Amino acid sequence: MYKNFITVIGLEIHLQLNTKTKMFSPENYFFGGSPNTQTHPVSLALPGTLPTINKEVIKSAVKLGIALNCKINKENFFDRKNYFYSDLPKGYQITQFNTPICTNGEIEISDNKKIKLTRIHIEEDTGKSIHDQDPFNSLIDLNRAGVPLLEIVTEPDIRSENEAYSMLYEMRKIVRYLEISNGNMEEGSLRCDANISICKKGDKKFGTKVEIKNMNSINNVKQAILYEKERQIDLITKNKKIKQETRLYDAVKNKTISMRSKEESNDYRYFPEPDLLPVVIKEKEIIEIKKNIPILPKELKKIFINKHKLSEYDANILTEDKSIAFYYLEVIKNNSNFKIAANFIIGKIKSHLNENKITINDMKIKPDKISNLIDLISKKTINYSTGSNIVFPIMLQNPNTNPNKIVSEKNLTQESDDKIINQYIKEVINKYPKKVQEFKNGKKGLIGLFMGEIMNLSKGKIDPKKTNILLNNKLHE
Repeated sequence: MYKNFITVIGLEIHLQLNTKTKMFSPENYFFGGSPNTQTHPVSLALPGTLPTINKEVIKSAVKLGIALNCKINKENFFDRKNYFYSDLPKGYQITQFNTPICTNGEIEISDNKKIKLTRIHIEEDTGKSIHDQDPFNSLIDLNRAGVPLLEIVTEPDIRSENEAYSMLYEMRKIVRYLEISNGNMEEGSLRCDANISICKKGDKKFGTKVEIKNMNSINNVKQAILYEKERQIDLITKNKKIKQETRLYDAVKNKTISMRSKEESNDYRYFPEPDLLPVVIKEKEIIEIKKNIPILPKELKKIFINKHKLSEYDANILTEDKSIAFYYLEVIKNNSNFKIAANFIIGKIKSHLNENKITINDMKIKPDKISNLIDLISKKTINYSTGSNIVFPIMLQNPNTNPNKIVSEKNLTQESDDKIINQYIKEVINKYPKKVQEFKNGKKGLIGLFMGEIMNLSKGKIDPKKTNILLNNKLHE
């Protein structure tokens, strides 16, 4: 049934910036503070107060615009968007309507798909209404009121829930690489509304647009779009009308629920903000910001694949987190063993980080020490198993110790002598004569048993690759 329909999706992404102070007032903001402790007369809209512009917000917006190939508007004005929410103290929101700071642009979500951007504009966040702490009243926390936001609006270029997922995933990586936001949806630093419509293949006009709100994870965005797509197609096939409305996503029930009819822009009665002067951005300022933009994940991924000959899977894992990607770059700065280094970071180091719930910035072993360990493995001074299971744990306890010293003191040097390896092979074959016969009868999976026994006998010190070859030769005699 779905093959006859096209899903048309546009996203509105609200990105909370990690500046030290709010958009138009000087108080600090951090997630998790006690309610109503991060406020100021300006963000509370007390009589006689006037807003002032946070220059760091302008820089962050330009930085993101450059990263997404946008046109940067040099003359910027602010507007008042008039609507009343109980958690919006002023009764209006300061935003940009006619002069968004960035226009056009695009984000690449795969080798053959780019999503075009309509605009990026600056605005302030609202406070937060809390409905589940009091049985009779809604509570208001105004800590978030006035926190700077960038709203990123895409063209309706997205055609599936998977593309929407990829779009958000890539956006989150980019803002983290730029270090303008932590991009955590669970903290509200990255929020997303999806506009979804359905039309039949061949139709020149899109269907009626429905907006979905209240999605607090990338996976929830995916599930909400999938549900709404199916809901709208079901209505169309039953010749029922789709209402233009705003709906909420209930993650527990995995369904969207009608919230209100969809507002149009004239409902907000935009007009120029009289208390703020225009912001003029000079070309030299744009050039300076551009100089300080780090290498971005897509470009870094191409380097890892084309120059370092890593698989796409390895490149994706390494570029997922900026700190890990740059740690890897430091490891290989004077070391060309790209694949071994990638395996070690993706495997042993990431496992250690996950088990201890820390980031790579918390790890005390410097990249040059890991580089030394990779050298020992690549030169076959030790094997990979010894490096990851014996040397690395000792390094964690003694971060400043050179791995060469550990290998020497613990007598961990890899044994590659054929005579000694064959002696271990002979012991294992003599120990398991029935298993050897089963192997010769076709049960080839037993090779793992033999290798495990041999490695145990040698305490992991022998060359596994050479051992495997010699073992196979012996078993096929």
